[in-house]
Amino acid sequence: MAPALIVLVAFLLYFLGYRFYSGYLSNRVFQLRSDSGITPAHTLKDGIDYVPTQPSVLFGHHYASIAGLAPVLGPAVAVIWGWLPALAWVVLGGIFVGCVHDFGSLVVSIRNRGKSIGQVAEEIIGNRARSLFHAIIFFLVSLAMGVFVLVIAGLYSAPKEPSLKPKTVIEEVTSHDLKKEHDSGILKKMEERPPMKSNFPESVLPTLALMLSAVVVGYLHHRKGFPLGVLTSISLVVVMMVVYLSMQEDVLNWTGLAHPDSSPSTDSWKWILLGYAFLASVTPVWLLLQSRDFINSFLLYLGIILIYTGFFLGSSQGELPSFHTPAIRGEEIGLELLPFVFITIACGAASGFHSLVSSGTTAKQIDREVDARWIGYGGMIGESLLGLTAVIACTVGFSSDGEWNLYYRSWSGLQGLSVQVGAYIQGTGRFLGYLGIPAGLGQGFIALIVISFALTSLDSATRLLRYNIEEIADSTGSEHIKKWVGNRYISSLIACAAIGFFAFLKVEVNGQIRPAGLALWKLFGTTNQLLAGLSLLIVSLYLFQKKRNFWVSLIPMSFVLTVTLWAMIENLMEFFYSPNPNYLLGFVGSTLLVLALWVLVEGYLIVRRSLKEI
Repeated sequence: MAPALIVLVAFLLYFLGYRFYSGYLSNRVFQLRSDSGITPAHTLKDGIDYVPTQPSVLFGHHYASIAGLAPVLGPAVAVIWGWLPALAWVVLGGIFVGCVHDFGSLVVSIRNRGKSIGQVAEEIIGNRARSLFHAIIFFLVSLAMGVFVLVIAGLYSAPKEPSLKPKTVIEEVTSHDLKKEHDSGILKKMEERPPMKSNFPESVLPTLALMLSAVVVGYLHHRKGFPLGVLTSISLVVVMMVVYLSMQEDVLNWTGLAHPDSSPSTDSWKWILLGYAFLASVTPVWLLLQSRDFINSFLLYLGIILIYTGFFLGSSQGELPSFHTPAIRGEEIGLELLPFVFITIACGAASGFHSLVSSGTTAKQIDREVDARWIGYGGMIGESLLGLTAVIACTVGFSSDGEWNLYYRSWSGLQGLSVQVGAYIQGTGRFLGYLGIPAGLGQGFIALIVISFALTSLDSATRLLRYNIEEIADSTGSEHIKKWVGNRYISSLIACAAIGFFAFLKVEVNGQIRPAGLALWKLFGTTNQLLAGLSLLIVSLYLFQKKRNFWVSLIPMSFVLTVTLWAMIENLMEFFYSPNPNYLLGFVGSTLLVLALWVLVEGYLIVRRSLKEI
């Protein structure tokens, strides 16, 4: 079936979902109000975290915060099972699970004074639920951002040697007795192709230009009253000029970023990224986060438009006639399709991290309740659209079925998370090529989008983790702990230390010590979906107590928790009983499983008590 037709059907489903289903949720289920001045941004306004914000600016901030690296990375890995499971979960999961989750979490937080989902759990279930949520959130954000730091550092690093050389791949295929699946013409073609890139040091300067521009825009707009539209337009022009300059070999050589001897090492980049996350966490939200996310959102809008336009243009020219992968892959790859496709793709379909963004920052800035439909439901559709680009880029974006098989031969054969991001960048760069954009410039632009959005998630998540740590300190009841840990500088240091622990964690794979990328991604996926299910539980209990239609959140909650608990048990078996057991990750996974079951029991008890009172 033609990929272009399938993508058009997905677009139609997105439109119908927003037009009708989100309207039903907004008007009939949550009954949003259009009154001004009743949201926490007005009633608790403090100029730092609680700031009434224009809907267009807040949409950009919210969208940039949720649409980070994960909606690209998850589908880029999950297509190993075929294009259909990944595409179906991204589109249908986004409309009926992820959008409901994001929208519901945002509304419930708005109506509970902009409190985080953990604090809302205390309001609805009780004190123990708050502590359980705090623990789950701490592990989730630390794990996720540890992976982000690991991947971004790998993308920034100067290449020591091609990370995925065709000859090396062919030798591995031969050793796995898979050469017979590919004719000699394909192998010869692979030998002639340049190696797949997994390092993009040319994205460093544009990212830096974007951050500096955001600070200038934030200051001039909020302190001097300059028009936001004019400042944003100038910033976009500056950033695009830097993208072009950074692609010039002389400029890259002058900076030293292209050479391993003069460029920071991967570990050094990790430290730099952690330092940036700390600074972004403690600065006022208007100085960096709002303006940077607003500018970033326009880059993403432009990127998505160019990617889909190039994709449809290439399809109309007959250049992209089919997926270079089966709809559902039949052979054994080393990891089961069910339940792992649902946790490999989290962001892009359903993500508990979004409940932290919705309740952690967005609910504190929203101007009117009715804006929650566009920002919450619409923002998740936007992220699902980004996830869909990853599905087509990592299937249609390859030159042949044989080439795709060489890169996705088995789960253990995946070369690492940075390479999967590289596959996305090169696939989307190919789409941009049909618009006449040179390959190098197109890939540089996409790399900037991917990395800058990963950074938006990193700094927003560090701030959210800081909030979580401060809430934990507050829950202790100790004035001494609240004084010290409640300080935003101390809590940000603790947050960065937790993220850094997972960013530097290494595991043994086939007798070699490697960064714990794929292992952490699986654990992050289960933790993320666990929080998504539990957040939907909170939304369901809220609607149950308000005597509204709670099935809209209870059904997706039941599905998400079922597949997630299934995957968690499978993961624990691997962590404890594989040839190379990892007891640390096994301990973390076991702890999260116990916490999840405990929250479910607490929720059940609340429902039972409520039924008795009726």
